[in-house]
Amino acid sequence: MPEEQIGTVTHYFGGPQVAVVKLESGELAVGDTLRFKGHTTDFTEQITSMEVNHQKIERAKAGDEVAIKVSSRVRQHDKVFKVT
Repeated sequence: MPEEQIGTVTHYFGGPQVAVVKLESGELAVGDTLRFKGHTTDFTEQITSMEVNHQKIERAKAGDEVAIKVSSRVRQHDKVFKVT
């Protein structure tokens, strides 16, 4: 499947399993599929929940920093790709 890099992980919260992603290009919406890739990270997952400043949102655009619920651990500087 084709992928386009849309952002980078800036932080990870282990308790709630939430990745904070800085969007550098494109748009994201709940239901989109993302791939997280880094030195020890490589998994694909569908977005089920997304927030900005503790407010649930349906869409995000380049320049936003969004919190995304994930099922596996991610690390700072991991690349985030949107599966198209």
